[in-house]
Amino acid sequence: MSQKALSSATDLIDGTRPSRSVIRLLARRPWRMAIALVAFAFKEIPMWFLPVITAAIIDIVAGSGTVTAVLGWFAVAVVLLLQNYPNHIVYTRNFMTVVRDTGADLRNALAERLQSLSIGYHTRVSSSIVQTKVVRDVENVELMLQQVTHPLLSALMVLIGAITMTAIAVPQFLPVYALAVPIAIGLRAGLRRRSHVRNEVFRREMEGLASRVGEMASLIPVTRAHGLERTAVTRVASGADGVRRAGLHLDMLNGHVASISWVTMQLLGVGCLVLAAVFSLTGILPITPGEVVLLSTYFALLTQGLTQLLMLIPVGARGLESVRSMAEVLQEPDLELNEGKRQVDEVIGAITLASASHRYPEADEDALHAIELEIPVGKTIALVGSSGSGKSTLLNLVLGFVRPTAGRLLLDGADMQTLDMRTVRRFVSVVPQESVLFEGTIRDNVAYGMPEASDEQIEQALRDANAWEFVTEQTLGWHTVVGERGARLSGGQRQRLAIARALVRDPRILLLDEATSALDPESEGLVKDALNRLMAGRTTLVVAHRLSTVRRADVIVVLERGRIVERGSHDELLAAQGRYAHLHFTQSSAR
Repeated sequence: MSQKALSSATDLIDGTRPSRSVIRLLARRPWRMAIALVAFAFKEIPMWFLPVITAAIIDIVAGSGTVTAVLGWFAVAVVLLLQNYPNHIVYTRNFMTVVRDTGADLRNALAERLQSLSIGYHTRVSSSIVQTKVVRDVENVELMLQQVTHPLLSALMVLIGAITMTAIAVPQFLPVYALAVPIAIGLRAGLRRRSHVRNEVFRREMEGLASRVGEMASLIPVTRAHGLERTAVTRVASGADGVRRAGLHLDMLNGHVASISWVTMQLLGVGCLVLAAVFSLTGILPITPGEVVLLSTYFALLTQGLTQLLMLIPVGARGLESVRSMAEVLQEPDLELNEGKRQVDEVIGAITLASASHRYPEADEDALHAIELEIPVGKTIALVGSSGSGKSTLLNLVLGFVRPTAGRLLLDGADMQTLDMRTVRRFVSVVPQESVLFEGTIRDNVAYGMPEASDEQIEQALRDANAWEFVTEQTLGWHTVVGERGARLSGGQRQRLAIARALVRDPRILLLDEATSALDPESEGLVKDALNRLMAGRTTLVVAHRLSTVRRADVIVVLERGRIVERGSHDELLAAQGRYAHLHFTQSSAR
């Protein structure tokens, strides 16, 4: 899908006007919609014209007409009924193509927007809630369009046909039809606000449950290790009970809607039949027996269509609430602002922090305070310090996940505020503490985002990452599926694949975030050896708790409470007997 199409889909969604948003989405494919509407108009002709044929045949029989006349009307009925099939297929093909394309557009637009939103947004919003919006909410909109559009158009066609034919046959009876539509609209308006509120409450409860289920799934190893199964079940049960209560309240409202709608419309239908019969018997209007059937049938069709529409209020309300839900993502202003900034075609790797500070929203003090740091090309800088000292914030600052709230961050002499960080990151690789692998083959994971990578490049990256041996031992080699999040591999194997992924990209800047802290000694040795190859000649920032992993860094920077308190080589900092020496002594004693 083109960027223009995605932007268009995003711009058309307005959470305050969901109905208008749906219409504007459908209008993006005018030709298919026009063909679908024309085909629908033709296929629905029997719905409003068959009562005319029925009335005509009744009047022929009542007036002792001819068999030929009856057969003539029969032939008309056959033609009208047979044309329904091809036109229905044309309608279904075109309209459902629009519906499915709209669903795909919405999912792609949501995915595109999610990739543009800041890291701050993704830390605030549960991934399970995001998944619900992309999967369930779009499905609700598709379901609404499938289930509501047909009866809505059918009722509209019947109304037009009934009014037209009644105006020709018995124009004096037209005011009676005027009763049905306002009553239906009045019922819809009276229930609209309550339906909106209860659907919103139900959606929020569903999102909360999705979040708790996601947490439960990710915490199962911790839960099982500490015997907290009952606690986890109780948390999910609490969310499920909230969904149950909100769903029951919504069901009761929908039950009221269904019953009130049915009773009201049936009363109108019976009233129309009686009124037509009274007019005919008393001679108030010159209505024939066939016309009594015609008028009552039309009114029955009309009230049946309106009843069906009123019954679908819950489906429509759920779909419109899903539009509001998607709008929360598509209209979220917390974007990583890259549009219009200078694109980067080459990175050398010199990084400078000039009095750079960062304060998180609603925080009382800076997470980083006036950091002055030069990171020369090809050098390794290690960041150490206690938890909360600002190491990860500084790493995120260099990666562009957060921006300086004061001071400047320069890349090769250019202020990174002026650069499109998406193009910068093509020259950056990150090896985190927990390597992130997706459900796919080893080869797919190593070549992620690089379809042009050759087999020779991938093999060399695996060899340099000390991963080639265990890869070749797999039954299918690098075509082996690693499982969700790499579950079929050990921690050391996953980390070496993450290093191979970084190597195949040949980055100029490398960020290592506790890359060996979770490994056993044997795996740590293999990963360290692979990291040394990866770091060679590249500008590298290393965050580490284990000071043994940063001995060979060109410069070690010690952070405390967002400030640099020491810097120097391992030997220089030990000789200074400062904060680094204290941390080193503490860890050495612990071993």
